[in-house]
Amino acid sequence: MMPQRRQWGAFVSPWAPGRFPFFPLLNIMSLYQVRPAVARDAATIAAIHVNTWQEAYEGLLPEADLKAISVDKRLKLWREAIQYGDPQVHVAVDGDRIVGFVGFDRSRDPKSKPTTGEIWAIYVGPGDWDQGAGLALWDAAREGLVEEGCTEVTLWVMLKNERALRFFELAGFKRELNTARTTPMGSVKVEEIRLKRKLD
Repeated sequence: MMPQRRQWGAFVSPWAPGRFPFFPLLNIMSLYQVRPAVARDAATIAAIHVNTWQEAYEGLLPEADLKAISVDKRLKLWREAIQYGDPQVHVAVDGDRIVGFVGFDRSRDPKSKPTTGEIWAIYVGPGDWDQGAGLALWDAAREGLVEEGCTEVTLWVMLKNERALRFFELAGFKRELNTARTTPMGSVKVEEIRLKRKLD
């Protein structure tokens, strides 16, 4: 296990078509394939991580903090994650092009049950928002957690990130109102809330 909780974050596009039972109105075959990440994917994953943060959190975090986000730092982080499987990392691809990624594993929250999984991070590059990649990644993570024996899944989302909250609520997640917390992020503190849903 990695020694400390890392700030992975969660962001996806909410209105993305795909073939998923919990999105009954979005019953269109996804254009994307999802596969486990390999070492050579780390650089692209790091770039998507940074680009998506800078786009998705514009206006939510200070501009200086967004500009200071380092691809090199995230490259090291994702290389280690892929190497050690902590968390498990999958990528969504359009042909040979990686368009997004998801990191998932057991919950890192203290006192969590061993059957509780967590979405550690889920990001789709801004140029591929609203095309189904987010749903494809979530479905792959859900299947992976079920295979690991998890019966429920959680994730943390910034309260002001209405786009991500909308996506996960469409996916069947519910806010746990008693979990709201303040977390340092760059030079500021932000409010986060945990969401949870059963896995079936």
